[in-house]
Amino acid sequence: MSAPTALTPKSDFLATLQARGYIHQCSDYAGLDEKALEGAVTAYVGYDCTAPSLHVGHLLSIMMLHWLQETGGKPIALMGGGTTRVGDPSGRDESRKLLTPDQIEANKESIKRVFGRFIRFGEGTGNAMMVDNAEWLVPLNYIDFLRDVGRHFSVNRMLSFDSVRLRLEREHELSFLEFNYMLLQAYDFTELARRYGCNLQMGGSDQWGNIVNGIDLGRRMGTHQLYALTCPLLTTASGAKMGKTAAGAVWLDAGMLSPWDYWQFWRNTEDADVERFLKLFTLMPLDEIARLAALKGAEINEAKKILATEATALLHGREAADEAAQTARRTFEEGALADTLPTVEVPKARLVEGLGVLAAFGPEHAGLVPSMSEGRRQVKGGGLRVNDVPVTDATATLGEADLREGVIKLSFGRKKHVLLKAV
Repeated sequence: MSAPTALTPKSDFLATLQARGYIHQCSDYAGLDEKALEGAVTAYVGYDCTAPSLHVGHLLSIMMLHWLQETGGKPIALMGGGTTRVGDPSGRDESRKLLTPDQIEANKESIKRVFGRFIRFGEGTGNAMMVDNAEWLVPLNYIDFLRDVGRHFSVNRMLSFDSVRLRLEREHELSFLEFNYMLLQAYDFTELARRYGCNLQMGGSDQWGNIVNGIDLGRRMGTHQLYALTCPLLTTASGAKMGKTAAGAVWLDAGMLSPWDYWQFWRNTEDADVERFLKLFTLMPLDEIARLAALKGAEINEAKKILATEATALLHGREAADEAAQTARRTFEEGALADTLPTVEVPKARLVEGLGVLAAFGPEHAGLVPSMSEGRRQVKGGGLRVNDVPVTDATATLGEADLREGVIKLSFGRKKHVLLKAV
């Protein structure tokens, strides 16, 4: 693995990714740079169809496909219609729930809608492709696969990869089905190389072992030179996993998370993350991002609003983004709520420490539920909302990132609301 930060890229592709903070690991930085300089990079990212929508954690790799296309490369969005039948064990302590073929197909069709916002599809040389690995995985003869592909894999080496090793160290079960996942992903890379000239696989850093396996398999099976490039798995400045909120996952499908809620997610970005997220999740020029990053104190809120609006416009369109921004301004800045809703003060230090969401709703603070047990019951029934987003995790905490113009809106049902004001 090369050290990307120690090299100055010559290609627009790697220069853009490096300047905006997308690069974590690369198998051969100089070699990939030369390919990109020639305009000869065809890259793919794989997306398993485990849910009807991708979530904000997938955005980094989607944006990498976007910048690849903008700098002259060809993106391939690989739908995991085949691999979803097995389940990726990476980063998990338990097996994924197995889905039926019909569920996988429905999820795949739903997921497809997102990509058109970020990359251009078509028949031209630089246009993106969408491919489903079920095309070659489902018809596989298992004996032939073991003979042609399985013989190139060392079980000793497979046991050393984090996706397997960590599960075994924690004494959590790893099924033989999941153990095969890395073979299938490696075979995907080989098939895409043969069929479409693909020479680069991109993904999150937790996929490094799987991607490198694909490079090695391609070499053994006679493909052209293959490359690996991973992006970091993001956490916020406070150490929280990117995309996890009191309301649950931040979905990219408007039917599962409204543009308003999506806008609010980005508006709640911590101060220390604003510059990084502007680089990663918007198309704004770097000099304008640098200007916004220099804002201090209360002015940083303006940068957060721009981040929220630009990120929302990219996914849901400019009209939806502007509408969300206007709604937020009317709600939190022009006093539409402040004049009509009861307000309860809470020390800001308590939010810095993390205020349990059930405690916030309970008699000590908002008084919307009489007890913690009742709060848990309401969470299960979808009765509690934070800033108009349903609470799905009874153990979640509220922090400074949840403040909007100094308040957090707590709701019980449709008619009971309280503003939690930081003092």
